[in-house]
Amino acid sequence: MPRPRIPPARSLLVDGALWAVLAAATGYGFRDASEASPVADLLLPLAVLAVAVPLSRARPGAAVLLVNGLCVLGLADAATPANAQALSLAAVSCLLGVRVAQVRGPLLVLAACLAIDVTACAVLRVPPVWWFYALAVLPTVLLPPWLAGRHWRGRRELVREGWRLARSLEERQHLVAERARLTERADIAADMHDSLGHALSLVALRAGALELSPDLTDRDRADLAELRGTIADAVEHLRETVALLHEPRGPGAQAGTGAGSGADGPTGKDTVEDLLGRAVASGVPVRWERQGAVPALPPLVERGMYRVVQEALTNAVKHAPGGAVTVAIDHRADRTRVSVVNAPAPARAGAAAPRADGTRGRGLTGLRERVTMLGGTLRADPHQGGFRVTAVLPHQAPPRRTARPAPSGTPAYGDADLDSAPQAAERLAAVRRAARRRSLAAFAAPVAAAAFFAPAALYLAWQLTTGVLPPSRFDQVRPGQSRAALTPLLPARPFPYPPDHARAAPRPPGSRCEFYRSGRDLLAEVDLYRLCWSGDTLVTKETVAAYAR
Repeated sequence: MPRPRIPPARSLLVDGALWAVLAAATGYGFRDASEASPVADLLLPLAVLAVAVPLSRARPGAAVLLVNGLCVLGLADAATPANAQALSLAAVSCLLGVRVAQVRGPLLVLAACLAIDVTACAVLRVPPVWWFYALAVLPTVLLPPWLAGRHWRGRRELVREGWRLARSLEERQHLVAERARLTERADIAADMHDSLGHALSLVALRAGALELSPDLTDRDRADLAELRGTIADAVEHLRETVALLHEPRGPGAQAGTGAGSGADGPTGKDTVEDLLGRAVASGVPVRWERQGAVPALPPLVERGMYRVVQEALTNAVKHAPGGAVTVAIDHRADRTRVSVVNAPAPARAGAAAPRADGTRGRGLTGLRERVTMLGGTLRADPHQGGFRVTAVLPHQAPPRRTARPAPSGTPAYGDADLDSAPQAAERLAAVRRAARRRSLAAFAAPVAAAAFFAPAALYLAWQLTTGVLPPSRFDQVRPGQSRAALTPLLPARPFPYPPDHARAAPRPPGSRCEFYRSGRDLLAEVDLYRLCWSGDTLVTKETVAAYAR
């Protein structure tokens, strides 16, 4: 059998403190009342509050209805509708706004409370001051506290959202640092593959050419063959190292070897002409031509063109040693076309050309990614028994991305994560707008409610206060006096809402009676003075108790 959940100690302390404050107000109201029942006016409210205060955490709407029931009991009081439970009702209504985010449910609860109060007034046929209390005081202790609670809740949400945004920005800084580390690692891998791999391939090619020289002894040829094998092993180890540094990426991911990296292009004054000159000096049969006026290319495009030629030469030396290589560079108005074609090696004419998908290495894959980042296109396919690499590079490279996707196998930080901070800022702005709306509602709703209830309440208050005949003046009134003589003593108008027992009291035959209140207290039922007239002459005067005994 599951054990009941025990509320936290802090919640118990807060609920206990709130109950103590409301109980003190209830006790003060009981002590101040002249004719109060200990059970109905003290013990019952304390018991209801002991249930309603903790209930307001799980069922705040039910707590409001419970405390409103205490106010309905006050409407049944023959002495006055006012009691200390108005403060309790305001407290639980404020908690309703704090603990419930929705609007529809709490509004239905508040409307139900007002409907219950008005129905009680109609069923009990209460005097006008009770109606004034139900239509003016009770809505005032229900609606503004609820709006104040919603405003408080909105401020708390605003603070929480601000801290959430701060945490999101901090996490984003860590992600950016991690991405920079992965990018640097990928750039190192690209530089090792493109530069060092190319140089080692040329060294191996020169060693192979020296091995065929007729001037060498058998020992020299053996040493060169061993050197060429060592270089081949070094190239293979280099490829394995690059594979570790530059892990495979998911489909569609852009290369970590960014075209904008300062370490992955030609260094210093090294140009395509220098690259081709070193290849020729190493024994590679290269023929090249350039068409069109040489434009002033952006550094990104120039490095991209350099890498296309370098990678194509590396593949030609590796897979078709001895085969002729043709390099063609065609400069046009807005783009440059680079084509590198290698014929098959004389001794390996029937060998299969390397596949264009880069499965023999990641050189072509990285090159394609680089060209794509520059806004160009790359095509690598077999050509007349050999292989052809063709790249088209626009002279204006697209804007460079400040961050690149991380390799697969690491946490995927995509564009959605890069936009996490803006999304958090949008959430914070939305919470701020909601808080402003709540603040506006907290100000506008009481104004609107006052505009709705104020005319009726003010009119009723005006009638209650203008129909007052002070006791000192009532003592000066004598039966047999004319209305003209009594006009200076009487109020401008009589009280229009005497209770039923006052209307039903016996009166002199043929007389017409008027009622006046004996005091100006709006929330207390005071005694009435009844003056009965026969024509314009006062016949009788008497005092009518506030309520039937």
